[in-house]
Amino acid sequence: MVPIRTCIALCLSLIGGLFSIDAAGDQPRREIRFAVAAQFPPFQSRNQHGQLVGLNIELGNALCIQLNVRCIWVDQVLVEDFPALEARQFDAIMGMAPTSRRRQQVNFTADLYPINTRLVARRTSGLKPTARSLKGKRVGVLVGSNREAFALSKWAPKGVIIKGFWRNDELVHSLLARDIDATLQGMVEIREALLDTAEGQDFDFLGPAVSAELLGSGVAIALRKPDISLRNELNDALEQLMQNGEYQRIVRPYRLDALPARP
Repeated sequence: MVPIRTCIALCLSLIGGLFSIDAAGDQPRREIRFAVAAQFPPFQSRNQHGQLVGLNIELGNALCIQLNVRCIWVDQVLVEDFPALEARQFDAIMGMAPTSRRRQQVNFTADLYPINTRLVARRTSGLKPTARSLKGKRVGVLVGSNREAFALSKWAPKGVIIKGFWRNDELVHSLLARDIDATLQGMVEIREALLDTAEGQDFDFLGPAVSAELLGSGVAIALRKPDISLRNELNDALEQLMQNGEYQRIVRPYRLDALPARP
């Protein structure tokens, strides 16, 4: 028969072992795995050397430096790959507009920067960013974007033909070739891809900016709902970048609110 003292000693030893395991498992964060869909220049894309570049990449790397962790970038086909996020194939999705539909599945950091959505078409087309004006017209959007979700939900049921493109250069080529009549995009990406180029001088933003809950008004980082600690760390790091001027240094060259350059 085992003495009572021995049983107590064994139990205390086991409990102590459990606490040691928990403490050992509570290690400081060493890396953050950011998922990114690299087909949205100038926010995230690959350069001629195959390297990830763009505003979101720069901000992500700066956040990692601020937190003293290693950035690991996971290139995804789809922006909104929540199943892969839940399966822990990565820790966060970089560069996504928070909407109420998305908030049902994931948490978001504070906004990294604001976004504006505009309709772009030939100046002489007379088109406006309304379903009535665009009925029967072909509008190009980027696959997996919040603009695609908006156009399919609000415009397609009213007779607007929505065409999806995986890459912005393919979309712009179709617009120039008159295969589509217009595109719904963020100001920055379409300005760089078309409006600020020689080929884009016949095109412009038509009508006011398009505002809707489905589109969102900013870009943030999506995380699993239980990852409150990571969200707080990223928010604190973003605030520090803003205070020390590094944020402004990174964002300024992208001219987020600038109109197209015109001769």
